Amino acid sequence: MSQSREHAVVLGASVAGLLAARALADSYERVTVVDRDPLPAGGLDRKGVPQARHAHVLMRAGVRALDDLFPGLLEKLAADGVPVNYGGAHSWTEFNGHVFQRAGGPRIAPGYQPSRPYLEARIREEIREMPNVLLRDERTVQGLIASATGERVAGVRVVSRDGEEEALPADLVVDATGRSGRAFTWLRDLGYDPPEEKILAVDVMYASRRLRLPGGLPEGLRSVLVEPRTGQPVGMALIEQEGGEYTLTLMGYAGHHPPTDHDGFRASTDRIAPAFLPDVLRDAEWLDEPHRHRYPASHRRYYERLRRFPEGLLVVGDALCSFNPLFGQGMAVAAMEAVILRDLLAAGQENLARRFFKAAAERIDPAWQMVMTTDRAQLGLPQSAAERLIGAYVRRLHAAAARDRVLVEAFSSVSSLVELPVTLIKPAVLIRVLAGNLRRG
Repeated sequence: MSQSREHAVVLGASVAGLLAARALADSYERVTVVDRDPLPAGGLDRKGVPQARHAHVLMRAGVRALDDLFPGLLEKLAADGVPVNYGGAHSWTEFNGHVFQRAGGPRIAPGYQPSRPYLEARIREEIREMPNVLLRDERTVQGLIASATGERVAGVRVVSRDGEEEALPADLVVDATGRSGRAFTWLRDLGYDPPEEKILAVDVMYASRRLRLPGGLPEGLRSVLVEPRTGQPVGMALIEQEGGEYTLTLMGYAGHHPPTDHDGFRASTDRIAPAFLPDVLRDAEWLDEPHRHRYPASHRRYYERLRRFPEGLLVVGDALCSFNPLFGQGMAVAAMEAVILRDLLAAGQENLARRFFKAAAERIDPAWQMVMTTDRAQLGLPQSAAERLIGAYVRRLHAAAARDRVLVEAFSSVSSLVELPVTLIKPAVLIRVLAGNLRRG
C-alpha cells in the first residue's frame, strides 16, 4: 500500500537535521523542522551546539555530498572567504609523530574550512529559501504520536516556549536530535526493542580559542594538525576560517585535558605544536578566552539489526552514530546519509527504514571501525589480533608518508571517507609502504 508523502517532520535543526530536511523536500509536499533553540539569522553560536566553537573541517566526502544537495553552495562559501584546502602545501599534518610529505604529488579534491556556526547558518539560509520547508524554533519535542495499531509513527507532540502544546501529524518523522537519540527511548514506549548499542568511553576534552594572525601562517599553510599518539594523548589543530580568523583547538584523552587560562593554554600549545608555530602565535590577536567542550563516549546504535521497527520513523546523524569528534567525520557522514535518504525516497517508500539503515551502515561502519581501532590503541584497551595488525601497518604507512606524497593522498582519501579502508592494502600501496620503511632502515 502506498504511503502519503504530504508531510515530514525533522526533529533537530543542526547540520544533520537541516540536511535531512533538504533530502525530504524533493519527495514531500511539506517538511517541518523543529528545534528547541532560537535559530539565529546569522552565524552565531547557539546553546544546542556546544561543540560549534571548536575547529571544524568539511571533509572531502562531505564536500561532495553538500555539493550534490545544494548545487552552487560551495562557490558561495569560497566567495564568502571560506578557505579551501587542497592538502599538500596547504596542510601541515603529523600522525604518530611523522610529518606528512607536503611537496609534489597529485592535486586532490579540496576540503573546505568554514566555522561550524557559519556553515550551519549558510545551510539554514538555503533551507529557508525552499518554499516547502518550514523551520519552527523554540519548541521542545515531548514524544511521538503512534497510530492506533502502534505499527506506525503518525506524528510528534511539541511544546512551545510559552507552554502551548501542539500535535504535528506526519507521514514521516526523522530523529536528528543528536547524541541523546530520543528515538532510542521512544521505541520502548511504543512497545519496540531499542537497538543494540556499542559505547566506547574516550573522555576527550577540547579547549578552543579564536584568533587573528597578522602575517597568517607561513608557506601558504591553511591548517596545522598534530594528532594524539601513543605516549602523547594530547593534540592540537589550528584551522584558518572565514573572515580572516583562525580557530586553535587543544585536545586530550582520558584526563589529559587542556587548560583554559591564557598562560596555561599558550604553554600547552607550545609543547604540542610544531617548532615554527610558537613564534607565529606570539603576534596573535586573541579574540576570546578558551572554551571547553567534553565528549565522554562514542556511540553506535545498530538500527539495521532490529527485527521490528515502526513505519514512519527514521534516525540520522549523531543519533545513529556519534564519532569521537577528534576525527572530524560527523558532518561528512550526516551529509552522506542525506544523499542516501534522498536517493532511496526517489526509488520508492516501501521498507524505507530498513533500506535506509542498511545503506547508512555501509558508509558508517568503515569509519566507525577505523575510529574504534585508533581510540582503543590510544586508551591502552585490549585489542584483537586484527586490530593490532592494522595498527602496526597504519603506523608504518604514516612513517612512509613522511616522504611519499602518494601515500599521503591514499591515507587522506580514506580518512576523509572518499575511499574505503581496504584501499590502503592494495598491492600498489603495500609496496610503497614497504619501500618507504626500508629506506628508513
